[in-house]
Amino acid sequence: MGETSTGPDEGSVRRFVEHLAAALADFGFPPMSARVLVTMMVSDEETLSAADFGERLGASPGAISTAVRHLMHIGILVREPMAGSRSHRYRLTDDTWYEGSVSKAGYFKMIADLADEGVGVLGGAETQPGARMAEMRDFFRFFQSELTEIYKRWKDVKAGGADRPSPSPDA
Repeated sequence: MGETSTGPDEGSVRRFVEHLAAALADFGFPPMSARVLVTMMVSDEETLSAADFGERLGASPGAISTAVRHLMHIGILVREPMAGSRSHRYRLTDDTWYEGSVSKAGYFKMIADLADEGVGVLGGAETQPGARMAEMRDFFRFFQSELTEIYKRWKDVKAGGADRPSPSPDA
């Protein structure tokens, strides 16, 4: 008689973690941060400790520490104290993708403001370098504005006020 599966195959899950983490790294995410993020996402547990991440990923405490600091900085992970211990556990934020993306919105404004400063430094938008800076400024202002609208629509979708997007036909 065959065995019944009570959950996903551990080896398949590990390969998936590495595959998705590599894709996130190709997109510009720090590789260890990507591995920690995906490990947290595939965990049945709500919180994991740094030791849990290290054990599951075969990574050093220093690498894990750097990764969780990065994920906390961008608003994806939250650190919680462990009762009766100096250690901490980490969990995903309540609205992980929204929070992580919103944290980047401030960078777009900063880049737009710096590009605007560059327009003046480079002799105005009438000069070739100034025109490039003006286009950069305008793009980042546009992008930030559009991102704000996307966030609003996403909140509406999550709240059930709008239909969820259909899966990609390539999926």
